Amino acid sequence: MGIKLREICNALDLELLTPQIGDLLEREISEGYVSDLLSDVLANAPKGSMLVTLQTHINVIAVCVHAELSSVIFIQNRMPEENVIKKAEEEKILLFSSSESAFNIVGKLYEMGIRG
Repeated sequence: MGIKLREICNALDLELLTPQIGDLLEREISEGYVSDLLSDVLANAPKGSMLVTLQTHINVIAVCVHAELSSVIFIQNRMPEENVIKKAEEEKILLFSSSESAFNIVGKLYEMGIRG
C-alpha cells in the first residue's frame, strides 16, 4: 500500500514547485530512490518512485520520463530553473524542494513506509 504524495509533502514540509499539476498529489507511491548520478537513476530507480537528488537541471526531467518516475525532491534548498519546472509540468512529474539533506529526507521517507 502506498502513501499519497500530498501526505509526504505535508509531513516533510516540502515546497511544491509544480502547483499547476497539484491534482497529481493524490498519486500514491511506495518506493523511492536517491542518487545524484542520473545514469544510476536510469538503471536502478523503481518505476513510479520518487527521486531525491541535488541535481536541478533539465536532464533530471528527461531521466524521470524515461524511468517513469512520479516525482522529485530537490534537497538543500536547490531550485530548478523555470524551464525545468515547465517541462516537469508538461510531463506530469511533481517537483518539490526541501531545505534538508538527502540523508534526512530519505530517513523520514523510510519512517513513513517508503522503501527503496
